[in-house]
Amino acid sequence: MVIKVFLATSSGSTAIKKKQQDVVAFLEALKVEYAQLDIACNEQNRMWMRQNVPEEKKPSNGIPLPPQIFNEESYCGDYETFFDAKEDNAVYSFLGLAAPPGSKEAMQADEGQHIVENGTHADESNEEGAGDDSIGHAEEDGEQEEEELRQLEDEEEADVEEEGEEFLEETREEVAE
Repeated sequence: MVIKVFLATSSGSTAIKKKQQDVVAFLEALKVEYAQLDIACNEQNRMWMRQNVPEEKKPSNGIPLPPQIFNEESYCGDYETFFDAKEDNAVYSFLGLAAPPGSKEAMQADEGQHIVENGTHADESNEEGAGDDSIGHAEEDGEQEEEELRQLEDEEEADVEEEGEEFLEETREEVAE
């Protein structure tokens, strides 16, 4: 089984780039076999990803942002669910893979501790009727992610503006000399 990580190699968003790097670096550290599928340069990858992310996991605008993670054809989750699984030492379960003997996740499973299921947040899987609430959580997460992206983009624009102003001031000083 190959894990598929859908990402955008030419994303303008620093937040998305960092999330993609976090997922890839963690999979490499665990020595998990995975394939990077670019949605920025390959329309087929973009369409496949968008069609195969479950409706209840899509943000309110209906367009899932990278990174999105699949085990072959089976949807695992987005960055937030990956991060939750990582924090809970449940990445192998999240990916639909058997945890290697001796790993924290395998020891937790032996002890009967809760493991995050594919595509669900840890807090959702403990609630009754989690399937009904997951739509609301996905929408809230999507809206929160969009707001965070907007804030980061605004900060980047302010940084660029400030650098531009500094450059102009330095140029004016040089011309004045």
